[in-house]
Amino acid sequence: MRLVVARCSVDYVGRLTAHLPLATRLLMVKADGSVLVHSDGGSYKPLNWMSPPCTLTTAPAEGPHADAGAVETWRVASTKTDDQLLVAVHEVLSDTSVDLGVDPGLVKDGVEAHLQRLLAEQIEELGAGHTLVRREYPTAIGPVDILCKDAAGLVVAVEIKRRGDIDGVEQLTRYLELLNRDPLLAPVAGVFAAQEIRPQARVLAEDRGIRCVVLDYDAMRGVDDPTTRLF
Repeated sequence: MRLVVARCSVDYVGRLTAHLPLATRLLMVKADGSVLVHSDGGSYKPLNWMSPPCTLTTAPAEGPHADAGAVETWRVASTKTDDQLLVAVHEVLSDTSVDLGVDPGLVKDGVEAHLQRLLAEQIEELGAGHTLVRREYPTAIGPVDILCKDAAGLVVAVEIKRRGDIDGVEQLTRYLELLNRDPLLAPVAGVFAAQEIRPQARVLAEDRGIRCVVLDYDAMRGVDDPTTRLF
């Protein structure tokens, strides 16, 4: 991974256009080819980015960028669309590269791991006609908790959390973006499953077309007898 702290301006050109004026930012170049532009605020989400597959080329600044004081231009081009991320670098404050090696993936806590196993065994909790494809479906950015098919044969990616918040929705969104590039799988729908889903996460998920499912952990593991409930 390469981490560059630089004074730069950024333009995204393609299906949409966006401009970030000159400021100090973190430019992150990952081994998978993705390039992300971060500020010192806004939590974990980048201000702009280009997802792989893409190419990065650098060259001395020319034309309007050079006239504005830039010394180098980064051009990040998607290999599947005409989208481009153009970074005009005015000053490099730090430039470091670190080999992170192969990531072992996210280790679930006991409840999440158990929920995943139980849901795989009781996949009908997602709806009648669902069938399991596999657990821990591998992707370039990490394993999808469960991949299954619905009654119509549509592929469904399931992200499982104990408590579902916005981070989990963002994680599933990244998986869906990647899986939907595979013509053998697309179109892939998403299900965000958790024991508890926070209201903000539900709004974000539904806005992105992701279905939310609340899991009853006790009932799924057979320790909750509905006949003994008062309500």
